[in-house]
Amino acid sequence: GGLPYELTEGDVICVFSQYGEVVNINLVRDKKTGKSKGFCFLCYEDQRSTILAVDNFNGIKIKGRTIRVDHVANYRPPKDSDDLDEVTKTLHAKGCGVKTPPHSSSDSLSEDDDVPAKKQK
Repeated sequence: GGLPYELTEGDVICVFSQYGEVVNINLVRDKKTGKSKGFCFLCYEDQRSTILAVDNFNGIKIKGRTIRVDHVANYRPPKDSDDLDEVTKTLHAKGCGVKTPPHSSSDSLSEDDDVPAKKQK
């Protein structure tokens, strides 16, 4: 919250992508005017990126406004609306992050592949 009203989704992604891959953004706008309401919901590919963003961005100033950054427990994407264009509907459905192809066992081994993987907790 507290975002400058003139920032676009692209502006917010540029700022917040320094801590990880942004996969979804919902900049809340006024339904009648289309102007930003000054807050958005943002989803990172990795939870660690979310923690870094909250720790490092909460309370900083952007264009003279102090922003608030926090976690959302039960985020629900916006409901599709009839007045959304096809590009926006696609972004809401698929997210805006880069999709990486799954690792294939037929790929040639690189130098990093012989390093044992960390156990997941």
